[in-house]
Parts: sequence; structure tokens; C-alpha cells
Amino acid sequence: MAINNDFEIAYLLVAFALLGAIFLGALISALHLDKWHPRLLGAVVGALVGFALIEAVPMLT
Repeated sequence: MAINNDFEIAYLLVAFALLGAIFLGALISALHLDKWHPRLLGAVVGALVGFALIEAVPMLT
């Protein structure tokens, strides 16, 4: 997939943030690690992973 404009980058970051909020937030809640809000922490981690993937994948191809 070629990412050519800012809209596609923003769309992917939102998608990874939502997936992080759902999956990582549920995992953090299940492990009872509620020091910070689990959904917010999951969204931040998901967005960071998405940004890292967007930056790393073009280097690999």
C-alpha cells in the first residue's frame, strides 16, 4: 500500500489508535493495571505502533 498524502496517514493512525484502545485497553483492564485509564493508554500505544509501522515499512521495501 502506498501512502501518498496526509489523509491516509491520519486514517491509519486513527485506525491503530482505535485498535489499541480496544485490544490493549481490554488487556490492561483484564490484568487490573488501572493506574492510568486503560483505553487512553491503549490508544496511545496503538497510535505509536501505527506511526512506527508507517515510518518503518517504506524502509523495508
